[in-house]
Amino acid sequence: MPSDQPAVLTLNNASTPHVNALADEQFAWLATHADFYRVAEVHGVLSGFAMAIRHGTAYWSGNYAWFGERYDAFLYLDRIVVAADARRVGVGRALYADLVRYATGCWPRITLEVNVEPPNPGSLAFHDRLGFLCVGTRRYADGEVAMFERTLSVSSTPATG
Repeated sequence: MPSDQPAVLTLNNASTPHVNALADEQFAWLATHADFYRVAEVHGVLSGFAMAIRHGTAYWSGNYAWFGERYDAFLYLDRIVVAADARRVGVGRALYADLVRYATGCWPRITLEVNVEPPNPGSLAFHDRLGFLCVGTRRYADGEVAMFERTLSVSSTPATG
């Protein structure tokens, strides 16, 4: 919802380096172009969010482009953030379950990346438990990410968003 966007952007930017910080206009672009955009609340308080973008979108992300060079069809989980005080209560699992429900039958895979440098071992273990497989790495001047995919069953009907 548009009314949630300032709080979601604040949560996003407080979560660096696990996700990159965004300027207002970058966040607004993502919010309007995301095929999947969910906000989670615990007891009426913003506790997390997720944004995913389909393949074929004109998106500036180098990680998104990495998957685009390798796969014809995917839903790219650009970012998922869970507030520090809402971790380990199922918020992340609920957002992922919703994402998988949304994507199954529409896309052959969900793709994403996780920081290796700076290290994010909790996220690496979490994605392993959820059935994501590492399919490569991507190095930056100041870090490295592991590239993941989770394959899904697909129907013959293309996704419409």
